[in-house]
Amino acid sequence: MTATSTNSAAPGDIPHPPTNRENHVTTGATVWLTGLPSAGKTTIAYELAGRLREEGHLVEVLDGDEIREFISAGLGFSREDRHANVQRIGFLAELLARNGVKVLVPVIAPYADSRAAVRKRHQESATGYLEVHVATPVEVCSVRDVKGLYAKQAAGELTGLTGVDDPYEAPESPDLRIESQDQTVQESAASVYALLSERGLA
Repeated sequence: MTATSTNSAAPGDIPHPPTNRENHVTTGATVWLTGLPSAGKTTIAYELAGRLREEGHLVEVLDGDEIREFISAGLGFSREDRHANVQRIGFLAELLARNGVKVLVPVIAPYADSRAAVRKRHQESATGYLEVHVATPVEVCSVRDVKGLYAKQAAGELTGLTGVDDPYEAPESPDLRIESQDQTVQESAASVYALLSERGLA
């Protein structure tokens, strides 16, 4: 007896090779990690990105420095320019998220109205959006000083540093608040992952 494959192509059909598309999770969402410079936003984002990719999610991390270089070149650090920068990032994040990508945005976004406008954009397209406040105190951030910004500000070489001599409007009701100084990077990323799961986004 000859076995017949149920996957045999009919005459004239073009056979298609198997793909691994079924291994990809296609529910998109934006996770915006806001907080002071050196709060730990980017470190947490990349830790979370690694876990999500291992599970088959499509993930992009929108790094603030890269956005400034390639998309927002020419913008300064006035309130208007900061707002414009956040809106550009918000547009890109929503575009990716509604097409199935988990978008992690470790960007300061110091003004409440700018963040509210980004959330509204996501709501209007029914795209998942989470705001995570990485609430590391400025005293801790200034010791970490990953980019040397606090040292430059203290030496009078830099002005307009968010949270020091430029305002940071902390979220009043974020979806999650992380005290990164009290837990490991892995624990912080796990708390964001837990929130995604709770909201049906992971």
